[in-house]
Amino acid sequence: MDPVPPKASTGRLSPGSPAGGRKPWLLWIAGIVLVAVLGVARFGGDDLGPRLLAAVRLRFGIGAVSAGLAVSGNIEAHQSVLAFKTVQSRVTALPFDEGQWVKAGTLIARVDDTDYRQQVAIAEAALEVQKRQLAATEQNLVAIQKTVVSDQADLSMKTLDYERYQSLWGHGYTPTQQRDLAATAVREAKASLERDEALQAAAGRNIELVQANIHAAEESLAMAQITLGYCALNAPFDGVILVREAELGEIVTPDTPIVTLADLDHVWLRAYINETDIARARLGAKVAITTDTYPGKVYQGRVSFISPNAEFTPKTVETHAERITLVYRIKIDIDNPTHELVPGMPADAAISLEAP
Repeated sequence: MDPVPPKASTGRLSPGSPAGGRKPWLLWIAGIVLVAVLGVARFGGDDLGPRLLAAVRLRFGIGAVSAGLAVSGNIEAHQSVLAFKTVQSRVTALPFDEGQWVKAGTLIARVDDTDYRQQVAIAEAALEVQKRQLAATEQNLVAIQKTVVSDQADLSMKTLDYERYQSLWGHGYTPTQQRDLAATAVREAKASLERDEALQAAAGRNIELVQANIHAAEESLAMAQITLGYCALNAPFDGVILVREAELGEIVTPDTPIVTLADLDHVWLRAYINETDIARARLGAKVAITTDTYPGKVYQGRVSFISPNAEFTPKTVETHAERITLVYRIKIDIDNPTHELVPGMPADAAISLEAP
């Protein structure tokens, strides 16, 4: 009697079956090949054996990834489209090409900053004018203060004269006209003092106004310097340049894309799981990731996102289970300290079914 054919793979590897339900004769072949590989590893050099062993493990599912929910997808990275802010000018420097690695703070692009340097110079000149105006206003206040002191002394002297004339007039030794002239002099001295005190207060307010103008000029200068700083575009983080969208001599406007920078320290795998498996995946679940680029090497990750909404199966997605109408998108964060994983690289993953 012919053996009963195995059921179609559901994308879930059974912990009790190393090959997830493969045919027995395939396991026998795998064992024979492993013995052969071990022999090659012993007599064929330091490099050939491990590579053959990794290839066999991936082909027959022996030790490639841990048991769990199997998914496939492409590596993606957090990307930033870098552009100049506020400034509009001609590109004068683009030191890097696509695919080059840059460190945080490295100059990515520069535009002609002649106009913006001139704006800084104008703002500096305006600030200097206000500072000189403040010095002149302070000197004027000092002069008025001395005038007030003189007015106070004059009023005091004329008040004494009036009191003496008033005493003499009371005893009949001074005519009324002389007393009246002394009284008029007192009133004139008081008026002069009040006038100069008002000028003193106005000079104080002028100083406050000039000080406010100085503050405004300082802020204008700071804004001009900030705008000048926008003429240089620096890398916000360590990464690789995926796309260079500008060229030397090109006139760029604010928010025109210059380069796209990918953060390889934080890569992730975009994958899809079948609707029937959504209850088995858990946020924070451990994930083992493998790629064809680095056979036999397993990367560690975790499930960081599970879409709450189902969608139709994308045409470019291939799952280990049967294709069904609805799938859920998931995101798997991956540790990538050596930056071996790059955007667009296909990868397989096994999601642990144990509680995280």
